[in-house]
Amino acid sequence: MISTRGRYAIRIMLDLAKNDQGKYIPLKDIAAREQISKKYLEIIVKDMVAGGLVTGASGKGGGYKLCRKPEEYSIGEIIELMEGSLATVACLTRDAAPCPRASDCPTLPLWEEYDRMTHDFFYGKHLTDLI
Repeated sequence: MISTRGRYAIRIMLDLAKNDQGKYIPLKDIAAREQISKKYLEIIVKDMVAGGLVTGASGKGGGYKLCRKPEEYSIGEIIELMEGSLATVACLTRDAAPCPRASDCPTLPLWEEYDRMTHDFFYGKHLTDLI
């Protein structure tokens, strides 16, 4: 399940993309438009800056803006930054130890196919697809 962190991060990114005029956008403006607590957005956007999705500036004229063009952001990268791996089962995460049952696991192909579908779906969608 995708939490509010992941969903709100997408909404923040969409808001920044739709309201981009080359200037930083104050978080209070985003919070008002998206009807989300500014305090909660501060927590989320901190991780977005650290993850390289957005850049921020403080002081007069400060706020946030995208680091890249909207079409260069996949929804998958936003979700994975905020939520962690999209893998459906632990054995398919990037850093998983090799499973000793993998060669005999009758359900592994099911999980691999589901993971591919999920990955391809979210990484095949970009911010511009939602604007």
